[in-house]
Amino acid sequence: MTQTDPAFQNLLAEFQALHAREPALAGFATLPDSLTPQPIKPVRIPPAALMESDPDLTTTAYAAIRDAFIAAGAVAQWRLTYQGSRLGADFMDRFGCYCLIGEGGPFTCDGLAAYVVYMPAGLYYPFHQHPAEEIYFILAGEAEFLMEGHPPRRLGPGDHVFHPSGRAHATRTHDRPFMALVLWRGDLETAPVLTYPEGEI
Repeated sequence: MTQTDPAFQNLLAEFQALHAREPALAGFATLPDSLTPQPIKPVRIPPAALMESDPDLTTTAYAAIRDAFIAAGAVAQWRLTYQGSRLGADFMDRFGCYCLIGEGGPFTCDGLAAYVVYMPAGLYYPFHQHPAEEIYFILAGEAEFLMEGHPPRRLGPGDHVFHPSGRAHATRTHDRPFMALVLWRGDLETAPVLTYPEGEI
């Protein structure tokens, strides 16, 4: 699969439109005038099918980009960041993430990466950290976000949370799934590292 796939082109257009109209995203990072296309090899994992068929990814103003992420998921290179870790098969079978801009994505640029993250209802993404600064912008559903030194926050469509470099954070879904656009800036090479035992807050 190449960067010319119409699903990726549509997704990129929706992402650029969202970035232009949402101050939280525009303030986090400036988009370059052009992105460099790159070939990718599709990788499909069980969460891709969960996201495609999840009836509870409800949203209002973000339906177009939600649907674009779902459509492009059929040809995306889904990430296996925690494969072989202590999180185990249940987490890997339900936690989904793929890249739009950056390593493993159909486009690349300097200093910025963009991903989609999907979690079904009833899943805990344990505390982890990374050198990159990060913003989660919620597109659909709802999740509880936890960060070292801060009280938990429940966020829904249009809400966002910023994770500073090296600050441990976690995510939990309760009775609803969620989908978020995630942007990274700074160190884009260093992968997330788990910091606390699973289940510990």
